[in-house]
Amino acid sequence: MTVNADSLFGLSVDEQTRLSKFMPAETPAREDGAVTARPVLPDHLAVFSEMPAYKQLQVHHAVARKMGILNPFFACHEGMAKSTTRIEGREFLNFSTYDYLDLNGHPKVCAAAEAAIRDYGTSAGASRLVSGERPPHRLLEKSIAELYESESALIFVSGHATNVSTLATILTAKDAVYHDALAHNSIIQGALLSGAQRYSYAHNDCDALEKLLLQTRARHQRAVIVSEGLFSMDGSVVDLPRLIELKKEFKAFLMIDEAHALGVLGATGKGSAEHFDLDPREVDIWMGTMSKTMCGCGGFIAGSESLIELLRFRAPGFVFSVGMSPPLAAASNAALACMREEPHRVKRLAELSAFFLREAKARGLDTGYAQGHGIVPVIVGSSLVAGLLGGYLFEREINVMPIIYPVVEEGMARLRFFLSAAHNEQQIRTVLDITAEELAKAREAAVSALSAEGERE
Repeated sequence: MTVNADSLFGLSVDEQTRLSKFMPAETPAREDGAVTARPVLPDHLAVFSEMPAYKQLQVHHAVARKMGILNPFFACHEGMAKSTTRIEGREFLNFSTYDYLDLNGHPKVCAAAEAAIRDYGTSAGASRLVSGERPPHRLLEKSIAELYESESALIFVSGHATNVSTLATILTAKDAVYHDALAHNSIIQGALLSGAQRYSYAHNDCDALEKLLLQTRARHQRAVIVSEGLFSMDGSVVDLPRLIELKKEFKAFLMIDEAHALGVLGATGKGSAEHFDLDPREVDIWMGTMSKTMCGCGGFIAGSESLIELLRFRAPGFVFSVGMSPPLAAASNAALACMREEPHRVKRLAELSAFFLREAKARGLDTGYAQGHGIVPVIVGSSLVAGLLGGYLFEREINVMPIIYPVVEEGMARLRFFLSAAHNEQQIRTVLDITAEELAKAREAAVSALSAEGERE
C-alpha cells in the first residue's frame, strides 16, 4: 500500500505507521496526478490532551503531587510585589520581583502613566508602521539611545520577541551566532529562527570562544557574538572587555542583552559598559527590557541608525505587532529618569546584593557563579530538592521560585533570589536562616521519597 507523503507531513515515523491502516487501499488520482481521495485521520491528531508534550507535563504534575511538592507557580499577588507581597491574604517576604530599584509605584512613574492614559488612552491602536506611532514611543527611544550613547533605538512590545526578531532579521543561513552556553532562551530561539549556524561556548569562557572563532569564523559571511550583561539564572557578569577584543579581531557584531544589567550594574545603573568603564559605542547591539528596572513591559534595541532602520521596517516582532501601550512607554521613560535622578537606589541595591551573597556563603549555601549583583541563586542540585524547598519556604511565607530542569540542566536546580532596593538586611538574614534550615529537611525528604519509590518498584 502506498501512503501519500504530503498528507503525513509533520508526523513522526510511529504516527505514520499507525496512520497507514486508516488510509484508503487505493488513492485514485486525476490526470494531473493529484490525489482525489480524502484521507481518514484518527481523532487524536486534533486533540490537545493527546499531544506528547501535554502528556509529559501531566506526568510531571503527578510526580510532584506524589512527592508532596507544593506548586508555587501562578500565585496571584494582591497588590504591588515589593520586598513583601500578599497572596491569598497572607503576607510573604518576597524575593521574586524584577523591581530592582524599588521604582514600581513611584509617584513620578504613576503620574507619567496616568497622563499618557488621559492623552492617548490605553492602546496605540495599531502597528506603529501603520498608525500606532505616539509621542511616548519616541521619547522613550530617545532616552534609551542617550543612555547607551547610540545613534538610535527601537522599542518592541515583548522582551523575548526583541531578541528573536532582531537575530532573525539581521542574520541568514550564510552567517553564524556565537553565544554563551547560559544565554537566555530568547537568544537561542532567535538564532534558530535566523537559520544561521549556532555555536555555544562555555559560560564566560572567552578562551573557548576564541578557539571556536579561530576554527569556524572563516566559514561564514557575517557573525554575531551574543551574551547577557548580567546572567538571569546565575547572577554572573559578562567579560565585556574580552568580548569587545574578540569581536574586533574576528570582524563580528557584538550583541549584549542588558535585561537584568540595566539599573543593577554600574555606579549609576547604566549597565555593563559603565560597570567596566567602557565606551558603550564599542558594542554594536544593546538589547534590554522594560519589565525590570523600567517598570513596564517590552524590549528595546539601541545601536546605529542603519541597524534601527533595518529593524523598523523588517523585524517581524515590530512590524507585525501593535505599538507599545502609550502609558507603558511613558512609565518606562519616567522610571529611567528616576534611576538617573536618584542614584542612591543603585547604591542601595549593590550593598544589599553583596550582603546577601556574603551571608549566603556564610551559611554554607551554594551560590554558583553569582557575583553579588541583584541575582543570587542557591543551587541545591536535584529538581526534587528544589521543588520541595520552594514549597517549604512558601509554607513559611517566603516567596522565591524554584528553577528546575529543563530550564536549567539536571543537577543544577536552584532557588533564584532577586534583590531589590526595597529589601533590608534583617529580611535577608531571616530568609537565609530559614532557607538553610529547610534545605536540610528538603534533602532528607527527597532521600526518603526516592527510597520509598524504589521499594515499591
